[in-house]
Amino acid sequence: MRKISFKVFGIICLVSILFACVPLKKYNSVSVDLKKCNDEKGKLEAQLKTLSDKNTEQEAVLRKLMVDYKQMKKDTAVLGAAKRTAEGDYGNLKSTYDALFDKNKNLISGSDKETRKILTELQATQEDLQKRDDALKILEKKLAEKEKSLNELDIRLKEKEKRVVELENILNKKDSVVQALRKTVNDALLGYIGKGLTVNIRNGKVYVSLEESLLFASASWQVSSGGTEVLRKLSKVLESNQDINVLIEGHTDNVPYAGASQVKDNWDLSCMRATSVVKILLNGSKINPDRLMATGRSEYVPLDPATTKEARSKNRRTEIILTPKLDELFRILESN
Repeated sequence: MRKISFKVFGIICLVSILFACVPLKKYNSVSVDLKKCNDEKGKLEAQLKTLSDKNTEQEAVLRKLMVDYKQMKKDTAVLGAAKRTAEGDYGNLKSTYDALFDKNKNLISGSDKETRKILTELQATQEDLQKRDDALKILEKKLAEKEKSLNELDIRLKEKEKRVVELENILNKKDSVVQALRKTVNDALLGYIGKGLTVNIRNGKVYVSLEESLLFASASWQVSSGGTEVLRKLSKVLESNQDINVLIEGHTDNVPYAGASQVKDNWDLSCMRATSVVKILLNGSKINPDRLMATGRSEYVPLDPATTKEARSKNRRTEIILTPKLDELFRILESN
């Protein structure tokens, strides 16, 4: 009963503070921005999963085509050997037939009994020869069908190999772009490396991680003058690299945030910090705003799960994630 009273009292206090300090319109705007960030994050994750699934399917189809291609070549070789054997048998029978025919002409004047015997042998040889000839034609037909199927499979295989090479080239190009982008960012922010800022590559993306102390005062979402200077330098890099999408993630530690304004908890704080960074990057720059997305991750993606002071300090950070656009890769996958 006492716990319920405390909860009711807390709710009443929060509602009072909300209506006393924060205009409803501004609160709704923050909520809409938060929902938009989460929706866009979900779309990006869905696109990434679709890309990964399609790439896996392409590789599976290619492996099956390779197996079929090898089996076709093996079958063709067997049929070719059978055809050559049949041709040899046909030649031997033809020689036998010719010899019997000549013998028949020489002995035609002999006894009727011997003549009938020779004619019977000759007829049997002709029938056998016809059977061999029919079998040879069937083998030739099957061989032609196998060769046609093999050619079709070879064409399909080459098309798949071409598509895989295109995908590999794009992925290699993307890796080169990521490496070059990391160097550019690293050079631009060299004076801050190891002083609360790190630049790394993870999962094909460039991660610029800034500790809380470099950007914000404790529990604040207002960017400091020193943090503004760092973001201005990064903004110049983004202006020169128009084919880069930018995701700004705010992260907090697991200590509950006791907000006294429109920012109520760690979710709100992480979103507000990410939004503040976006505004600094866009202010006075030529960056297209549709390239940027701000999102809050609260306390749920820690770098260090420990509960020590040092671990919490690591976890309070802002990560700016730079991703090369994959329009060409999506186009190839959709055309498949």
